[in-house]
Amino acid sequence: MDKIIIVAIDGPAGAGKSTIARSVAERLGFLYIDTGAMYRAIALWALRTETALDDMHRLEALAISAELELIGPGRIRLNGEDVSDAIRDRAVSEAASKVATVAGVRRALVEKQQKFGETTSVVMEGRDIGTVVFPEAQVKIYLDASPRIRADRRAVELSSRGQVVSADELVGEIEDRDRRDRARAHSPLRQAEDAVYLDTSALSPVEVEDEILRVVRARTSNGKSLTRQHVE
Repeated sequence: MDKIIIVAIDGPAGAGKSTIARSVAERLGFLYIDTGAMYRAIALWALRTETALDDMHRLEALAISAELELIGPGRIRLNGEDVSDAIRDRAVSEAASKVATVAGVRRALVEKQQKFGETTSVVMEGRDIGTVVFPEAQVKIYLDASPRIRADRRAVELSSRGQVVSADELVGEIEDRDRRDRARAHSPLRQAEDAVYLDTSALSPVEVEDEILRVVRARTSNGKSLTRQHVE
């Protein structure tokens, strides 16, 4: 490959970003970066150290000093420990949505994220990838879905991990998180002006992947050669 390609996928919680981004990265042969996992890792560390979630200076210090390693699709190490499963706990998810509003934490993690994209082509997903982390990304996608659909998906995910919770309860949590993400002063959730909007509510994962790959081909000069499995 003669140049680095950045595929930025943004959107609210539960829109399917992680699953889709991981699959798209595999089909393209790119590095997959789950930025949500990075914020969850900081939240996990904060909970373990009993750091108050409104202690901005301490949370920023944790984010700066954290040693984060991507060790495979959807897996991450925090300070040498594989915390891939621990960060998916519901309490960690809630804490992460608060930690992510801290400007110092976002600055520290954005710097780490940008370093990942300096040397290799990546598919990166989060809330502010196309607007803040990589505003010059060649491909920008904004994935969305209704709060109800996102709650249903989250309930299934939690159930697979043995955590029983009703989708009705999750709708309120998701709507609250959307408000926090969109209202935060630093790097709020929003669609980049040049991003392709894609509502996943009625689409299968494969249909979403195919649409993203179509956009990749359309927006890169050598797009057809980028995909390993989807070349038609």
